Amino acid sequence: MAKRGFSLYDIEQFMREAGAEQVTEDAVEDLERELERITEKLAERALKYAKHAGRSKLIRRSDVALVEHGIV
Repeated sequence: MAKRGFSLYDIEQFMREAGAEQVTEDAVEDLERELERITEKLAERALKYAKHAGRSKLIRRSDVALVEHGIV
């Protein structure tokens, strides 16, 4: 999978909106890696639901909703 990444600025803004007054660059980079890991995992699970529904390349909102709600 190609590395897409998240905007470091946006990640820092999320952290500040969560209440942090100061955020280190290392913290932002660590959160970026964690977000990428989580996103890849969720996308893989959504693709499994899509394939189960007979769609090998198209992930729909309903597939994502199944992942969000943990329906197996």
